[in-house]
Amino acid sequence: MSVLLVEKDGHVATVTLNRPEARNALNPELVCRLAECWDALKADVAVRVVVLTGAPGSTFCAGFDLATSIPLMTGTRGPQDDWEKAFAADPGLAAKATLRAFDLGKPLIVAANGHAIAGGMEILLSADLRIVAEKALLGLSEVKLGLIPAMGGTALLARRVPPALATELLLTGSNISAARAAEAGFVNRVVAADGVLPAAMELAQAIAANAPLAVSAARDVIRRSGDLPAAAALALEADYLTRLAATEDAREGPRAFMEKRQPVFRGK
Repeated sequence: MSVLLVEKDGHVATVTLNRPEARNALNPELVCRLAECWDALKADVAVRVVVLTGAPGSTFCAGFDLATSIPLMTGTRGPQDDWEKAFAADPGLAAKATLRAFDLGKPLIVAANGHAIAGGMEILLSADLRIVAEKALLGLSEVKLGLIPAMGGTALLARRVPPALATELLLTGSNISAARAAEAGFVNRVVAADGVLPAAMELAQAIAANAPLAVSAARDVIRRSGDLPAAAALALEADYLTRLAATEDAREGPRAFMEKRQPVFRGK
């Protein structure tokens, strides 16, 4: 069976990391397939929301595979098959797979049904929304291996949680509970492990029912305005509103409301 599974239900695509025997660790094949998957889903206009989860088990993703990916990254051994050759030939694949250097262009919900460690945690950092199992642990353990989180972990963690907590996690390599992550404002919902995917799908369907151009615009403003002065952020917001006002969806929404029916948004 493939190390990566993709299913589509209406406007929602579900992507599953499928290496449960290796705690869904990111080996070269999985990295390559994820990079290809993101390209395909970004180009698919029928997909409005993406949910990423892991195969059933205690771990959503344990990060990069210590037996394959990390040795190739550090140059301690050479590639031994076609997947490893592709991985070694393109250093940008790892950053793309974890979404450090790739914008999916549509909302990504991570349904972390287990622990999210190292690269797994970095995927959470790049997501738009996070649903996490109540018994899951989250952390960045790279300093214990003589490394730092370089797929966005070191640079982004203090933007997602309070700086004091970010510093503690990065320097100790320790983990925190899902509950503490929620208290820090990092996690949207904490639920039982078997409820993670259903909760993520409920959220995804609610988003997918909205006007896709409006959702995309709101997401862009959120992502682009974080480092801007207030005046520039407000100008960015106004620019997006002007462009949205000229779309068919912006006419359909009020018309459907007045006609007491569900709107039919076409992304135009």
